Amino acid sequence: METNKYSSLQLAFIGDAHYNLVVKRDIIDKEVKVNDLQKLAAKYCSAKFQAKAAMFLIENNYYSQQELTIYKRARNQKSHAAPKNTDIVTYKTSTGFEAVWGYWFLTSNTQRIEEIWEVIKKLGE
Repeated sequence: METNKYSSLQLAFIGDAHYNLVVKRDIIDKEVKVNDLQKLAAKYCSAKFQAKAAMFLIENNYYSQQELTIYKRARNQKSHAAPKNTDIVTYKTSTGFEAVWGYWFLTSNTQRIEEIWEVIKKLGE
């Protein structure tokens, strides 16, 4: 799939949706009460956690040069809405993370998605 036709924020939009699905698919098998599933999902799907994951991936050289370019392009995109529950730096960092995830999804790179999810979910444990 040609991902260049999508803007950074479109990649982040689809990345956010798919990332949420991956998280929820993983935690559904955890032995927790149904009411606690949402809390667990919210922990991994928060801008704060995504920003932490993005910084971990960057600092440990998990991103390829192309993925880093996608991340930076999305992170530096002008935002038209101020985040309500987080600061702007965290919000922009998480947007970059979501854009890279969206890129992986749109290019059907499921192996990369699973590899990275296994790495970053340990950050939340």
